[in-house]
Amino acid sequence: MNRLYKTLMVLELAAAFGAGLVGWTVTSQAAETGAPGAPAKPDVTRGLAIATQVCASCHGADGNSAGGAFPKLAGQHAEYIVKQLKDYKTQPGAKEPARKNPIMAGIAGALNDQDMVNVAAYFEAQKAKPGYARDKNTVALGQKIYRGGIADRGVPACAACHGATGMGVPVQYPRLSGQWSDYTAAQLTAFAQGTRNNSEPMHTIALRLNEAEVKAVADYIAGLH
Repeated sequence: MNRLYKTLMVLELAAAFGAGLVGWTVTSQAAETGAPGAPAKPDVTRGLAIATQVCASCHGADGNSAGGAFPKLAGQHAEYIVKQLKDYKTQPGAKEPARKNPIMAGIAGALNDQDMVNVAAYFEAQKAKPGYARDKNTVALGQKIYRGGIADRGVPACAACHGATGMGVPVQYPRLSGQWSDYTAAQLTAFAQGTRNNSEPMHTIALRLNEAEVKAVADYIAGLH
């Protein structure tokens, strides 16, 4: 995807989200009580409203996106989704957000902490559609990296954190099972290049993988279930 295409996509999506974000911001702010302390218990019904009004265009109303340009969120751990949404916002004392994305920065900025908890709980409760590996020639390499890592380069097995079937660990590690290979490869590349910098361990690991290994392990992950 070249730079011009990315720019056009950002402008198109920003325009599409405009009315929805304005409307949602008004609704969200009206619902904000301003009470101190942690968010209340997740409200999946309100999470559905956010997903339908704000998230569906890219991620699908049920969290199953149509292609690898946008990640599947269905079945993802709620805590991980909340963390990523917060990382798109510039936190107090920081000069910039931990994770940069012009579209998601605007969306996350329109959500308060309770909104994030609600929409994350909704997506976690959805059933992820299974994915599949597309390149039979790289399955063995992808499996080797995922299950055993690359010892001589200090690359740990992906399964050590994300689990043998890619289901992850709530709070700690995200679910990878069935994720679009294009998206996973793009994130590994972003970690390596430092354009995504909200996980130092992933930055270190991704730096030690070459392009062929990134594609192979991402394709293998897509078929995990």
